[in-house]
Amino acid sequence: MIEICNLTKRFGPVTAVDDLSFAVLPGRVTGFLGPNGAGKTTTMLTILGLERPDRGDARIAGRRYRDLPVPLREVGSLLDANSVHGGRRASDHLRYLAESNRIPARRIDEVMGMVGLADVARRRVKGFSLGMRQRLGIAAALLGDPPVLMFDEPINGLDPEGILWIRTLMRDLATEGRTVLFSSHLISEVALAADHLVVIGKGRLIADTTVQEFIRSGSQRPVLVRAPRAGELAERLRRAGAEVVVVDDGAIRVTGMESPAIGDVAAGEGIALHELNTEQASLEEAFMELTRGSVEFHAHGVGDRAGEGR
Repeated sequence: MIEICNLTKRFGPVTAVDDLSFAVLPGRVTGFLGPNGAGKTTTMLTILGLERPDRGDARIAGRRYRDLPVPLREVGSLLDANSVHGGRRASDHLRYLAESNRIPARRIDEVMGMVGLADVARRRVKGFSLGMRQRLGIAAALLGDPPVLMFDEPINGLDPEGILWIRTLMRDLATEGRTVLFSSHLISEVALAADHLVVIGKGRLIADTTVQEFIRSGSQRPVLVRAPRAGELAERLRRAGAEVVVVDDGAIRVTGMESPAIGDVAAGEGIALHELNTEQASLEEAFMELTRGSVEFHAHGVGDRAGEGR
């Protein structure tokens, strides 16, 4: 288990991580989400002992990373796929890591095969694409067969087959009882890969929950209603406090009122319902809603520039 307890990290006047606490449990894939500048990478760096916290603690199975006798056998990580010497051959890069952590040399061929790089093992890394470097970084993370895996943006640079592969790999690792933590800006991929979410903004914890519970808590799910007297029903629902929008095909979309209450209003007015369907919100919609106040940089359209459209 990874345990973060009251973690605080400052860079000059900027507080990157602010009294952050959460735990990453084994046997499930935990997605680590937050806007740019939220503190995700700083948190991961602190877990790995690459940043020293100003306050609080980060432990893996009850120990700090620096106290692990053979770290690659305990924790595998990918934080930056480009942090490899370009002049080294891929297999030599893994060989140095294996020898420094007392990992048998035969493991190099095993992980190169697992990530699909067996045929380019003797090529120099400077000739690798970003996707190939990502696969090499994942091979390095798997090298010690560790019980804890951490991946920062592992999907970057991967093609569709590679994205499916890393998603399946993370889920398989969790099924084996390992602890898996990964961050990604591709929220749709987090929805497909993760069982659990830790969401932060401006260095603070926003949510620590399942994907489905996060979606339920972070978004108002509209209800699609079809009725022969849709206009009359819409007016009655507005008077009852709901927000109602008429969609293109004459149906109405209702927010601020649950399906049973809509049905009661319709029944009270003697209006038949042909459809009453609660629409499923997406993880992306819930994420945007709950992190709205934690976004560091806001982009604007062309018409929103100073002096235009005013």
